[in-house]
Amino acid sequence: MPLERPLVPVSGPRHWLGDFGGLYFGNAVVAFLFACTGPVAIVLSVGAAGRLTESDIASWIFGAFFINGVLSIAASAVYRQPLVFLWSIPGAVLVGPALGHLSFPEVIGAFLATGVLMLLLGLSGWVRRAMEAVPMPIVMAMVAGVFLRFGVGLVLAFRDGLAIAATMTLVWIAFTVWKSRIPPLVAALVAGALVIALQGSFRPPAVLFAFAAPNVYTPVFSWTAMVELVVPLAITVLVVQNGQGIAILTANGHPPPVNTITATCGLGSIVIGLLGSVSTCLTGPVNAILSASGERERQYTSAIFVAMLAMAFGLLAPFFTRLLLATPPAFIATLAGLAMLRVLQTAFTASFGGAFSFGALVCFLVTVADVPIFNIGAAFWGLVFGLATSYLLERK
Repeated sequence: MPLERPLVPVSGPRHWLGDFGGLYFGNAVVAFLFACTGPVAIVLSVGAAGRLTESDIASWIFGAFFINGVLSIAASAVYRQPLVFLWSIPGAVLVGPALGHLSFPEVIGAFLATGVLMLLLGLSGWVRRAMEAVPMPIVMAMVAGVFLRFGVGLVLAFRDGLAIAATMTLVWIAFTVWKSRIPPLVAALVAGALVIALQGSFRPPAVLFAFAAPNVYTPVFSWTAMVELVVPLAITVLVVQNGQGIAILTANGHPPPVNTITATCGLGSIVIGLLGSVSTCLTGPVNAILSASGERERQYTSAIFVAMLAMAFGLLAPFFTRLLLATPPAFIATLAGLAMLRVLQTAFTASFGGAFSFGALVCFLVTVADVPIFNIGAAFWGLVFGLATSYLLERK
């Protein structure tokens, strides 16, 4: 088996408590706040655009946080390094346009097929070859294309809710400039909530508090969904998300178990896919926060604590879903847009700053145009035409 050997003896709760400390607690709280603000706003935005019900979105959030939290505890304890798994944000964004012409069970079928593909790649040890097969600039051009609407949505939020959007953006800028320990996105969320309270525009349902009761869906496997979603989803997880997370851990002195990470993403994607959640991935930003400070041998404890917080968040998924859906649309649009700004910047820089830039441009334009061909979404065709362009015109 090509899976990397775990560190033995495997650490247990007593060992975790001995290695834990105030620094790792603080890092975990900051990382968790990042994970449960902007990324959740993106799920809500995608779900609303795809006409998913409140129950669908709550089940998605439960799977993304609770099940992935369990996987994160297991992986971090076994390898004693920060290995936090959540869900693919680019994958979630890819799903939005697909829900315009595919049913949710068809999309779930694609989630499961993507999980099987990643599990096989992890168990076979071929994942490194797969990650190197597609030029990164073209992949990031697809990411830029699917994320662009969140940047546009941020601008439109100023038209639809000026007080909310302006206040949140100014606070985000201020906390970014000051480099506060409080994440700028969290500060923007609090500022937006205060404006909503002053405006009296919060419209909660009659019953707000509830524990998770996740749905279990019957997948539908259609060729259209397979062709449109499986390859782009697998590429965004393996190359964009996992590639970033693996690079961050390596730079911070950890030897990430690449095959095990891939197999775990595959297994997690199958399980949470049945609950309606997009593919599992190794999260880059969260693991970057956890591995940036402290003793390297003790950083895994902050990952375990983040995972515990994620599991608690997942158990209360209906409550948080109802809470956020009761806010004005401009609040969600601003939060999601601010969360995507840095990602958009990185995507554009990676796409057009070096080789394969013309193929990346074609990929970006096809993706942004969002014109399905043979009822297959534009993200897939962006990759196809971008790769073909670079093969023909940028072979050197």
